[in-house]
Amino acid sequence: MNNIPDRKFYNRNTLEVAKDLLGYRLCRKIGGQVFCGMIVETEAYTQDDPACHAFKGKTPRAITLFKQPGIAYVYFIYGMYHCFNIITEPEETAGAVLIRALEPIHPLGNTNGPGKLCRELNITKELNEVDLTSPDSGLWVEKGVKIPENKILTTTRIGIKLATECPWRFYIKDNPFVSRK
Repeated sequence: MNNIPDRKFYNRNTLEVAKDLLGYRLCRKIGGQVFCGMIVETEAYTQDDPACHAFKGKTPRAITLFKQPGIAYVYFIYGMYHCFNIITEPEETAGAVLIRALEPIHPLGNTNGPGKLCRELNITKELNEVDLTSPDSGLWVEKGVKIPENKILTTTRIGIKLATECPWRFYIKDNPFVSRK
């Protein structure tokens, strides 16, 4: 399907991918029904970033971050939330984009925040390493609308304790579905 980005789209600089994903759709097939939302907020993480799980190398938790671009990295945080990321950069170079919020397109509830997004789309650790370039995986990304540069805001990431000064959070200006600090 040509509306699904191929692996080359993700095999690039993580910050560029994080910005370019704004306006794309995240889709999830559950029990024969497809749920979609437009990506409105992202955060970038790279292996030289102290806030990235890969900062200390190929630990059991971070091994997925070093795999092929275009797959899912799903982890559990605070003993209660899943977070969904998309692997970027060439294989063996860790990078990921955290999807923080969606604007509902098809029947979706509250997805403004990474934990709510995963709960609403039933994204759990079972989807870790799923191929996002294939609709057969049940979770995929589709091309969407191109967001003009002047409508993309860049700020520091939220919900982290390390590298808080990095301006690696991107979101669509004035979008009501962006998560709040």
